[in-house]
Amino acid sequence: MEEKLKIFLCEDDENLGMLLREYLQAKGYETDLYPDGEAGFKGFVKTKYDLCIVDIMMPKKDGITLVKEIRSINSEIPVIFLTAKNMKEDVIEGFKVGADDYITKPFSMEELVLRIEAIIRRVRGKKAKEQQVYKFGSMIFDTQKQLLTIAGQQTKLTTKESELLALLCAHANDILERNHALKQIWEEDTYFNARSMDVYITKLRKLLKPDPNIEIINIHGKGYKLIVPTEEESSEAQVQQQQQ
Repeated sequence: MEEKLKIFLCEDDENLGMLLREYLQAKGYETDLYPDGEAGFKGFVKTKYDLCIVDIMMPKKDGITLVKEIRSINSEIPVIFLTAKNMKEDVIEGFKVGADDYITKPFSMEELVLRIEAIIRRVRGKKAKEQQVYKFGSMIFDTQKQLLTIAGQQTKLTTKESELLALLCAHANDILERNHALKQIWEEDTYFNARSMDVYITKLRKLLKPDPNIEIINIHGKGYKLIVPTEEESSEAQVQQQQQ
């Protein structure tokens, strides 16, 4: 089961806040709404979030101050600011405190979701580059050495195989969008590159076959998903092996 992304939403306009929360939840994002900066900060310290959407103009504690405090706790979490029209100084101040993006009211809900998706892809792509070793089930994948060890068998991967597997690992148990993978690895979404990626997916499937708990599945019209055991499932498997 996919783990939903958890969004922190701080907006003092009650109607807009509720509308945003309902829309984001309908799009599959678990969303908590806070009515002001003080309530928002208290909620943030108690819960782990993947992304923040913060209104700049709020009572009790404005959005700039709130994000400064959030950044002191989690310097990496992405932040999107909501700002009023013609408030350039707010936008500049927002970027100074580390905003990833901003959107001006009134705005399209669809545009906000597209901006969220773009930021999440960027963050995941960065993590994929930063993380050197992935361990799932009986698989150990060293991205720097391009070495895949699965069920005790070692295989040296090509650069493209390694890059593609790293992206799949970064999106483990989640969808790796086909277009995103093509742009990240081949830098262009063309028919020939897409066919080439299909060939590499087939190769990776064969390499992963020794572990029946790991597989790459097609998500029709979207891309691929690397299915791997969760930490709980891996722990249970280890306990069962020890008992046998």
